[in-house]
Amino acid sequence: MRIARIFLLLAISLFWLGACALHPFSAVSPGMTREEVVARVGQPGAVVSIPQGTRLQYSGQPTGQFAFMVDLDAGGRVYSARQVLNARDFARIEPGKWTRDDVLREFGRPALVDQVASWPGDILTYRWYDLQDLFYWVYLDGNQVVQRAHPGMEFRNDPNDRD
Repeated sequence: MRIARIFLLLAISLFWLGACALHPFSAVSPGMTREEVVARVGQPGAVVSIPQGTRLQYSGQPTGQFAFMVDLDAGGRVYSARQVLNARDFARIEPGKWTRDDVLREFGRPALVDQVASWPGDILTYRWYDLQDLFYWVYLDGNQVVQRAHPGMEFRNDPNDRD
């Protein structure tokens, strides 16, 4: 039984890695020009300034679970291309320091912007995947400063899934 589980996990991991290699962003590499990136993967959803140059944002939100950031240096060449909706990148958020603008620059547009009676500001919701469907919530205060940020499970209401 233990060998079967290990084999299953290995098979899933290989499938996932293979799927990642087929993603169009795997063809974006350091040194490419902005024009080459756009020709290969299309127009970005947003373009933002970063200290090193420019960031092209390709977000799958609200229904997708990815956000690719392609960073260009001052000369317009790629120096970084990565998927940022992951635990490591979300852990960089600093409550009390980061603002709405910081979150939008680093992760792109959220899937949802919510408000609830028990919180005084907006709640930015990102959909992402890490072995299961997840949400990442970023709570902003009235001054647009992050006060809380944490992951949670995304439950889908499937009428065919009955316990």
